Amino acid sequence: MARLSVCIITQNEASRIRDCLSSVAWADEIIVLDSGSEDDTLSICREYTSHVFEDRDWQGFGVQKNRVLSHASGEWVLSLDADERIPPDLRVEIEAVITDAESADVYEIPRLSSYCGREIQHSGWRPDYVARLFRRSSAAFSDDVVHERLVFESKPGQLHHSILHRSFDSLEQVLDKVNRYSSASAEKLFSQQKKSSLPTAVFRGLWAFFRTYVLKAGFLDGREGFLLAVSNAEGVYYKYLKLLYLDEKR
Repeated sequence: MARLSVCIITQNEASRIRDCLSSVAWADEIIVLDSGSEDDTLSICREYTSHVFEDRDWQGFGVQKNRVLSHASGEWVLSLDADERIPPDLRVEIEAVITDAESADVYEIPRLSSYCGREIQHSGWRPDYVARLFRRSSAAFSDDVVHERLVFESKPGQLHHSILHRSFDSLEQVLDKVNRYSSASAEKLFSQQKKSSLPTAVFRGLWAFFRTYVLKAGFLDGREGFLLAVSNAEGVYYKYLKLLYLDEKR
């Protein structure tokens, strides 16, 4: 039977990593690469696996995911984030795929994400297919600092059951991620010689709100759909505003 390696990167995920690890305890191996956690993340991870590594040389999500991938020994790899978990029905589907000789090399899996306690069915978050299950020899991650993607050549298959994504538990987490991701995204655009202006930042922020709340039917997700649209708009607005200041310092 083909072996499955689950690869996870972490940093200060003590509040969420246990649910993630327990949901994949059935895998042949679990590999964790930590980026300098200062909470109980490492001790929790060591309860589930001996394959826990540390690397504080943070160069972005893509680089870190390739680093943890380099420790995998299974023919198949399942890449997970610390705030995700695999429900039993998806486990059955994954096990069927990796034991089928006719399987594709890469599989996209839908995600069901929650925002401040509410499962989001619209707002551009559903079905949110992500390429996460793949033959180790057939794919690798892009080196993007943020919004990394799995790079592969063959046509991917699709699974039916969803990864459960505990995206945000509180508005504090939302604001923290808006700040961190807008900075990383601005630096990425800056490295690509992109430019910005105040009108650009305002327009793109407003467009992000309209796209999420109206075009992607975020209004059907109730109060949290509105809050999600606002936080998306903030993230885009601050990304281009930070790019403006980076360019002025160039």
